[in-house]
Amino acid sequence: MAAAIEEHFGSFEGFAGQLSAATKSVQGSGWGVLAWEPLGQRLIVEQVYDHHGNVGQGSTPLLVFDAWEHAYYLQYRNVRPDYVDRLWGLVDWADVTARFDAARATGPTL
Repeated sequence: MAAAIEEHFGSFEGFAGQLSAATKSVQGSGWGVLAWEPLGQRLIVEQVYDHHGNVGQGSTPLLVFDAWEHAYYLQYRNVRPDYVDRLWGLVDWADVTARFDAARATGPTL
């Protein structure tokens, strides 16, 4: 997983910056998503807003940061950036890696 992040984003910091920015800036409520895009065979960051199914067609979500107010309103007083910054300490990288390996093993489907 670390090698793939380095390959597709240049560095972990570059990836974390993209996912954090996507999550912090989603208009209204939604999610920031790290996904596997099978046709390009690459990791991508996506932004999903409200309840719409606007994740890239065919991509497989690997890591999702919830930016709906119900996730952080009481504890973080609706300060989304503080909440998103703390999410990084909760990521189960073994689970993300297992999802990544499974997504790559299935290959692209049309």
